[in-house]
Amino acid sequence: MKISDILKTTRPTISFEFFPPKNDEAMVNLLETLGHLHELRPSFATCTYGAGGSTRARTLEVTLKIKEQFGLEAMAHFTCIGQTLKDIDGVLENFAAHGIENVLALRGDRPANQPEPNEGWFPDFKNAVDLLRHLRKQFGDTFSLGCAGYPEKHPEAPDFETDLRRLKDKVEAGADFIITQLYFDNEHFFHFVKRCREIGITVPIIAGIMPVTNVAQIKKFTAMCGSSIPKKMLADLDGIADNPELVAQYGIDWSTRQCRELLAAKVDGLHFYTLNKSKATRQIVQNLRHGGALP
Repeated sequence: MKISDILKTTRPTISFEFFPPKNDEAMVNLLETLGHLHELRPSFATCTYGAGGSTRARTLEVTLKIKEQFGLEAMAHFTCIGQTLKDIDGVLENFAAHGIENVLALRGDRPANQPEPNEGWFPDFKNAVDLLRHLRKQFGDTFSLGCAGYPEKHPEAPDFETDLRRLKDKVEAGADFIITQLYFDNEHFFHFVKRCREIGITVPIIAGIMPVTNVAQIKKFTAMCGSSIPKKMLADLDGIADNPELVAQYGIDWSTRQCRELLAAKVDGLHFYTLNKSKATRQIVQNLRHGGALP
């Protein structure tokens, strides 16, 4: 089923994101995580896509397992960076042949070992707008297409409003819905949604939630994606950084409060960045259902 159709009948949606495992042992662990989380009856689940197509086979494998083995609606991420038009059409044709109906269309991260741009990164498409426009032209309504939004702006954007206009371009190019980057202060999300609506972006906007489980890790992630950690949260986490159990519980409590506030504000959906683990996400969803915030 297409996510665009799910969003017409189900609000808020609950979704989980996974990444392709690097080896067979990690795949076993991921399948165990999927087994735990599919019991929570998510609206859909997604699998990321490595830079330059480096995980394309694993992305397809995981997406199909989500769909066929666990009976969940699935979405494959897809990035255009470092891939030719022939590469792109070949991968998407393969997705369609396997019954995948949902794609999150992304530019993708630039290679970490090449700090300056070069033409090899962008053989045919320079950004997600180009990719979305092509996918709609080439594949029509074969896929429900999603795109990424940044409540605190993309780290490469010169300012928030410029980034917002680029997001509108993505929607006009064919995106059916938006999933946001992770963030921790709902004020960023509420302002982002307000501005989106004011400039004419009407598609559903799903909030990206990442439960904190490791202090050093979350500092690294936020630095990479341009998100901020609230001062109180950072001070609290620095004080318990050496105690993994306290950090995990703090992350669960913070995200639970964050999600309750979003649900009270009638958010279109919650998208959990699971990092291929189930404990924190499962506890948060259970907290929300036990408190009546989620059915």
